[in-house]
Amino acid sequence: MLKRELRPGPAVVEERGVALSNGYLWKNQRKFVVTHLRHFGEGRKVLELSIQQESIFLCEAFKAEKGPFDPQFFLNNAVSNIISALVFGHRFEYHDENFLNILRLDAEAIFLAGSTQAQLYNAFPRLFDYLPGPHRKIFANYAKIVAFLEEEIRKHKENWDPSNPRDYIDSFLLEIEKKKSDPKAGFNVETLLVAMLDLFEAGTESTATTMRWGFLFMMKYPEIQKKVQAEIDKVIGQSRQASMADKPNMPYTEAVIHEIQRMGNIVPLGFPKMACKDTVLGGFFIPKGTAVTTNLSSVLNDKNEWETPDTFNPGHFLDDQGQFLKKDAFLPFSAGRRVCLGEQLARMELFLFFTSLLQCFTFSPCPGEELSLEGQMGFTYAPRPYRMCVTPR
Repeated sequence: MLKRELRPGPAVVEERGVALSNGYLWKNQRKFVVTHLRHFGEGRKVLELSIQQESIFLCEAFKAEKGPFDPQFFLNNAVSNIISALVFGHRFEYHDENFLNILRLDAEAIFLAGSTQAQLYNAFPRLFDYLPGPHRKIFANYAKIVAFLEEEIRKHKENWDPSNPRDYIDSFLLEIEKKKSDPKAGFNVETLLVAMLDLFEAGTESTATTMRWGFLFMMKYPEIQKKVQAEIDKVIGQSRQASMADKPNMPYTEAVIHEIQRMGNIVPLGFPKMACKDTVLGGFFIPKGTAVTTNLSSVLNDKNEWETPDTFNPGHFLDDQGQFLKKDAFLPFSAGRRVCLGEQLARMELFLFFTSLLQCFTFSPCPGEELSLEGQMGFTYAPRPYRMCVTPR
């Protein structure tokens, strides 16, 4: 990814962090992330309560909009607040202009990273060092985002108590002290910055973009939206919030969310991987050290796996009795040892946010505006910007 080539102050390079590191450093960093995010989330229940509370704020923000609006940054802010509470120890208000600017800078960088020139930069960085192009804008955006993260670290250091870590940053600072004798494990401020950037983006972009696809599909297929709302009314009603305990009793809603992920297909090529040893796969020899890309689109759109692969069809995930049906070909979070480590959190967010919003509102296109299901490719595959109207139920 282009942003891993950044060097704004501290060196943000691809061998650091969790997403694109490997070997001993990757094992240490991934284990630390999983352990400490689980610790500060204190298991599923606290995360569930956090998402439920954020759902209330998000519904209030939607309700305050009196006309057509673009939901992108409401959704980005809401989803980001869940990971922000774990990493930074606090959430951000929807009218916080400083944080909204960070979200805008990140969204712009992610979009530009999919451009042809940005991809060419990754292949020939020294050549493009002397040429104008989107890579310069991406560099400038990430420099500002890293400055924002550095400020969060500075604030933590001011009143840091090693005996009482409050969040992920505090715990990482403590681990830096513990692992001074093991520099290869990668516990230093530079790696913390990259890890925070990984967590911030992974904890925001993927789920928020999936939700944007979701509401676009609900507007495009109002009959499916009505069926979801009917199930919500039957199982939850209007007097309480959705909880994860409701999920097994809502097979149609679960099927719709899965179909949103299948059709949205937001990271069609997944993250790059590397062969750790000489390997033969499908009759092809893959030497150790070869970069490998997983084509998730090939399985999410496989005609042998899906009845109507090119059509939005929740029936792909329902059996003859209308119960939810798991499919082995459903791999939106990638696969293998490097499957997305935020998968369980993303599943909770998608169910609770999606259900809460459809419990409160009916979504419809703006009069006179055409909805397009054609996406745009940045680092993720996202819907084209759209506006929507919300009607309280």
